[in-house]
Amino acid sequence: MSLLSRIVQRHVPPRRRGTWPEPRARVLGIVRTLTSATRLLDVLTLLRPEDGIEVSYTINPGSAFAAGLEEYLAGVGAEFVPWREATRRRFDLAVACTVNASMRRVGCPLIVLPHGAGYNRLVPETTGDASSPAGLSRRELMYWGRVVPSAIGVSHEEQIDRLARICPPAASRALVVGDWCFDRIRASAARRDVYRARLGVGGGRRLVVLHSTWGEHSLLGRCPDLPLRLVGALPVDEYAVAAVLHPNVWAWHRPLGVYERLAAAMDAGLMVIPPQEGWRAAIIASDFVIGDHGSTSFYSAAADRVTLLAATGLDEVDPASPTADFARTAPRLDPDGDLHEQLRQAARQHSPERLRDIVDRQLGARGQAGSIVQKWMYGHLGIDPPPRPPRPAPVPDPVPRRHTAPSTYDVTGGPLPDGTVAVTRRPVVEGLQEARGFFARNDDGPLVLPPKSVEVLARTVVDAEVPPVEWVARTAERFPDLNVVVAPLDDDRCLLWLRGGHLLEAHAVRPWGTPRPHLDALLLGSAVNLWWLADPTRDPVPELVTAGLGVRTGERVLRVELTERRP
Repeated sequence: MSLLSRIVQRHVPPRRRGTWPEPRARVLGIVRTLTSATRLLDVLTLLRPEDGIEVSYTINPGSAFAAGLEEYLAGVGAEFVPWREATRRRFDLAVACTVNASMRRVGCPLIVLPHGAGYNRLVPETTGDASSPAGLSRRELMYWGRVVPSAIGVSHEEQIDRLARICPPAASRALVVGDWCFDRIRASAARRDVYRARLGVGGGRRLVVLHSTWGEHSLLGRCPDLPLRLVGALPVDEYAVAAVLHPNVWAWHRPLGVYERLAAAMDAGLMVIPPQEGWRAAIIASDFVIGDHGSTSFYSAAADRVTLLAATGLDEVDPASPTADFARTAPRLDPDGDLHEQLRQAARQHSPERLRDIVDRQLGARGQAGSIVQKWMYGHLGIDPPPRPPRPAPVPDPVPRRHTAPSTYDVTGGPLPDGTVAVTRRPVVEGLQEARGFFARNDDGPLVLPPKSVEVLARTVVDAEVPPVEWVARTAERFPDLNVVVAPLDDDRCLLWLRGGHLLEAHAVRPWGTPRPHLDALLLGSAVNLWWLADPTRDPVPELVTAGLGVRTGERVLRVELTERRP
């Protein structure tokens, strides 16, 4: 050995080892879009690191919807390998939840899985023809007469029949794997109340979730103003509204563009679920779904949610697919009709059996997806699979993006024969509708009230700089046209000033065995004003103090007791 060689050898540090033993097998996860990335990370939890399996991720280039992928993989802490390097390194198995013929370059067995509820959408720019659904086409699955994937996962046998017609050489590679994503949705049903609490849905409110896939035939493509009109049409004390948009919408328009387009609806109360996670929890938490031909709408119907379609997407769905039957059969929503009444009617007419056969033709092998996929992957890695079948973990909690609550509401209602006062509050959406009743507003915006436009004003902060008694007195003096001024004293107590100088303290009655009720100051002020407007000649103090008030929002009644206070 030469002197130079001995010097170099002397200065080469020994190879360091990690904390755990060297892996027995290396797996490459291939992503092309955020949709496929989130689904892939979900599936690859079936590979356990304690079995000596190391997973790396790469981005297969070429998708128009790849924006933000590297940032996403970095954010979840995945080991990222550039595509060129990935095609040169040795891996024992590659897994993808999308398919492209260029994936042949990885040089190891490849299994491809759906990234939605089966294979349904016609995307000619991807498949090369107008009749093959994306994921089952010759262009994607074959290269020079050879089928690229070692296995093609399908969620139901029905898809094998379509694959045999579209790409016969690939049919023998098909593997019925069920739907691991839907198995996790079903396994998370027990956390419904937790998810609803994370979304701020309580007090008898029902959650309406708007689901839109991407493209011109989607819900947003056909009805871009539906989110704004929906939050303007539904009573805020009875409904909450959230939006779930396909990740391709976010990739194409970028997050800032999405939030800018939805800003007015968010100002009126719309919650927006980020594309990475939360949509499954939103399905579980929902009562109503307004959607289109996207997979999330299909999953919602499969979970027996009241589902209405505002767009069918039949112009871009494989007519032989169950999704096409779903689009033809599911109840419709008229975007230009009375949205509130359509939801109520849909709830009365809801029958899960109506769509059950269609759902069952797309989501097969219920509860078995994890075991099937895990056994296939472990078998190709030459490692014994875990002794027990994998249990689907609950899906993560939703973390919605929202603005502050609307400050001004259009209030209608009045006393009912049972002695309660029905209150319907809708956010005021400028230019969208004419006033139906009187206006009530919170003080969390600039207190510039046009004359005689607002009849009820409430403070939003309990522990504020100006004491409640002083604040109501100042406010009443400053705005003499107000009928009711309210300041919260605690979560369940409020101070009310009524026109004429009456001062009352109200507290919500807590029935035995129930949680401590929340007394919304503006809701209380609106109910008192409705009660008084029904008979302006009566003296409000004796009647309210004697009988109290029952505030009805939808089917929920909150009992309130009132006590007169000296100014």
